Amino acid sequence: MTNQRQAGGAAAPKPPALSDYLERSLAQLPPAAVSLGQAFAAAGQQLALVGGPVRDLFLGRPVNDLDFATSARPDETQAILATWGDKVWAVGKAFGTVAARRGNAIVEVTTYRTETYQPESRKPDVAYGDTLEGDLSRRDFTVNAMAIRLDSLEFVDPFGGLSDLAGRLLRTPVAASQSFDDDPLRIMRAARFTAQLGFEVAEEVMTAMGAMAGRLEIVSAERIQAELVKLLLAAHPRSGLELMVFTGVADIVLPELPALQLEIDEHHHHKDVYEHSLTVLDQAIALETGPDGPVPGPDLVLRLAALLHDIGKPATRRFEPGGGVSFHHHEVVGAKLAAKRLRALRFDNATIKDVAKLIELHLRFHGYGEADWTDSAVRRYVTDAGPLLERLHRLTRSDCTTRNRKKAERLAFAYDDLEKRVAELKAKEELAAIRPDLNGDQIMAVLGIGPCKEVGRAYKFLLDLRMAEGPLGEEEATRRLLAWWAAQS
Repeated sequence: MTNQRQAGGAAAPKPPALSDYLERSLAQLPPAAVSLGQAFAAAGQQLALVGGPVRDLFLGRPVNDLDFATSARPDETQAILATWGDKVWAVGKAFGTVAARRGNAIVEVTTYRTETYQPESRKPDVAYGDTLEGDLSRRDFTVNAMAIRLDSLEFVDPFGGLSDLAGRLLRTPVAASQSFDDDPLRIMRAARFTAQLGFEVAEEVMTAMGAMAGRLEIVSAERIQAELVKLLLAAHPRSGLELMVFTGVADIVLPELPALQLEIDEHHHHKDVYEHSLTVLDQAIALETGPDGPVPGPDLVLRLAALLHDIGKPATRRFEPGGGVSFHHHEVVGAKLAAKRLRALRFDNATIKDVAKLIELHLRFHGYGEADWTDSAVRRYVTDAGPLLERLHRLTRSDCTTRNRKKAERLAFAYDDLEKRVAELKAKEELAAIRPDLNGDQIMAVLGIGPCKEVGRAYKFLLDLRMAEGPLGEEEATRRLLAWWAAQS
């Protein structure tokens, strides 16, 4: 049975009259949009700026992507764009979309469409439509179902998107259950727009998200990952994540997150791990730097590590004699769980490796506050972190969410001291490029051997010496190597 999209849905609030502000917004239309509208009008075709660009125009956000809907059929669209643009791409022509570039502006123009969905797929059977209003009815949310006719600069808002924009509310043009049943990825988009725009979702949208969450199983992991990444890189990822957990969407997409909602024992021997993880994410975001800093924000690796750093706790929680609670080795278990989840979501290998490494190392610092670290321990910390060191600094600092002011100050002081020592050792020893005092060729020459596994063992011996004692110099390293080699014999 197919689900035929219908224009209308729940009665939409009447849009407010265009204010002077909105009229000024219309005056800010990109020049490419105006000239393209003139080209289509000259050819006797309708053209409207639609969706996200209209929303962002009214929000005062930068308008980067230019999406248009037209009455022209694809062949006609291609012909018009060929006279208007410097280059034309017809790769989406079979689905009604033709793209073009003029100067620095890239546009996509799609013929008015109606869609029919099969229940087992989110890919629609596309048919061309005849009206702009019908095309807008197939959009995901009312705030994305607004348009501007470029021949007359008429604002078109059949579903009350402007009122919802003013009320910072996400609603669907048709019944939310039908919209999400048609295209389940819209469930993820609801969470993503909550994070990006700071909007609330309407009650019926929230209800439908929970009821239809299981439909996400027909969506490819790559599509879900793309929406999750946009959510995490947004200005307020916490709100989108909380919505996913509350509606049960996270149970499908990122089940390790709701699993952090551990029952708190009556004596509060451990904190709310779920709330703690969201707070760590917030604090890590606050420590991201500008484009010229060591961790330019938004940084996906840091944010993923902050969110997932404690996902090993549910599997390692133990109630100790006397009422205590422990999570021994949760960082090791968590690193493995994070890698497994990120692989399932089709993240790239570099991201998976970096996130897992940060999670595995995030507790290492706590030994610093409990005992004096030797220079060797500091060197090992830096070397193990490698290029992730600046992210590890921020993750470790963010992991302090205690309300005990003295404890927080003590941890901050200890980490300040560690960073100072790292900087001092870096200045003296170039820690980022730490190597043994002899390279592989020199080792083979000293020992009189060719390439073999003993060379690797000798290299590791010298590297451990370098870590423990700092630079030895070639002469002393040679003496130590020969003594080690004699002992091996």
